[in-house]
Amino acid sequence: MGLSRRLKNKIDSFTQDEVERLIRMAWEDRTTFEAIHVQFGLSENECVRFMRTQLSESAFFRWRRRVHNQGHLKHETKRGFKSTRFKSSRQSVDGITKGWK
Repeated sequence: MGLSRRLKNKIDSFTQDEVERLIRMAWEDRTTFEAIHVQFGLSENECVRFMRTQLSESAFFRWRRRVHNQGHLKHETKRGFKSTRFKSSRQSVDGITKGWK
């Protein structure tokens, strides 16, 4: 399965920091595909294709199994709760975790 020219151009336009952030967001349970779409403009299928190109084969299959088994967390409509922010409640403004010295 190859990438379309449009998707390849979209991925090539991302900076290295954006690529790393997108991969972290895709691994997180609290980040939905809808949030990824809002921030990066990638649909769920495009996100899957992106992850296939960025991860090793074994890591990609682990990620797909995780998303499939916990798919209710990756879709806003299937969640039992509404998440209103992208930041952890334990994270402070300057990025240092509260309670740690």
